Amino acid sequence: MEAISSSRRTQAQRTEESDQRMFEAALSLINERGAADTNLSEVGIRAGYSRGLASHRFGNKENLFAFVVRRLGEHWLDQLKTSIGNAVGLSAVEKALDQHYAFCVEAPESVRCLYLLWFESINKESELSATIKNIHQRRFQDVVNWILRDSTVAESVKREADIIAAQFSASVVGIVYFWLANPDKLVETKRLHDGLKRTMQYAFNA
Repeated sequence: MEAISSSRRTQAQRTEESDQRMFEAALSLINERGAADTNLSEVGIRAGYSRGLASHRFGNKENLFAFVVRRLGEHWLDQLKTSIGNAVGLSAVEKALDQHYAFCVEAPESVRCLYLLWFESINKESELSATIKNIHQRRFQDVVNWILRDSTVAESVKREADIIAAQFSASVVGIVYFWLANPDKLVETKRLHDGLKRTMQYAFNA
């Protein structure tokens, strides 16, 4: 039984290693060429495997892209959870924006890949689109929960929680679009994050 368990762990480790290598290969190719010009065979080759492994593992590009988005999204959510801790209300929103900016500075390729695929998924019904919608909904719901769980927030503001969360989510996507078009303008990108903080302050104190 011990030998079987060890074998299973080894297989799981091999699977995780190949997944990580294909994730990194896909991320670099998407950033270099865009989603449309990234294909499964090249992902397998860049990852150090055969031309057919990525096709065997994912079946098609949409499933590969959904895998990449899920892995990026999980990493982002873990970082966000760590940075926010037990904060709620405006404090949680501000910490989330600080972490979002830090993510742009510290992992620009990851952020670029995530949002390139985000925009790629628009008007598509696919696993990628469903994955993106789920991430967007989780972000939206987090903001709603931060508002509702803060005992210092006025009831009139809590009644507008959905609107505030929608404005926050849309504004973050707009800031990222600016950064994607102007990756060297980090100072301006930071100002946009700080500007959104002030907008949220007004919303919380309305």
